[in-house]
Amino acid sequence: METAAQQPLGLTRTDLQRHDLSAAGREVIQNRVDMVPESQPVRHWHPGEEIIYVLEGSLEYQLDGNAPTTVSAGEVFFVPAETIHAVKNVGSGNAAELATYAVEKGKPLVVPAESAPSDRAEPTA
Repeated sequence: METAAQQPLGLTRTDLQRHDLSAAGREVIQNRVDMVPESQPVRHWHPGEEIIYVLEGSLEYQLDGNAPTTVSAGEVFFVPAETIHAVKNVGSGNAAELATYAVEKGKPLVVPAESAPSDRAEPTA
């Protein structure tokens, strides 16, 4: 599989595998995501769940509405479907995660936070 294009500076996402799931209209995608210490966090969301295993280094995950969580090599983290979040490398060296996504087929894997999820209720005044 090829590496996704248009990646933020200092972040490399390498596609590892993609398969249909037994749940209709869903697929599983695995990526290796490498980040240098200088990489900038980008707020985004996914059209399904993200299951993370940190391979090396320390990463800080910021889910909207929650305190930041630091996860180190050998630890796991879960991001619920359509949750706006960002990740940054908080260590002194390179960091990497194995990201597994269970997502809707045909939807973009990574969506900028500015594009709200379609079924997310807009706040009212």
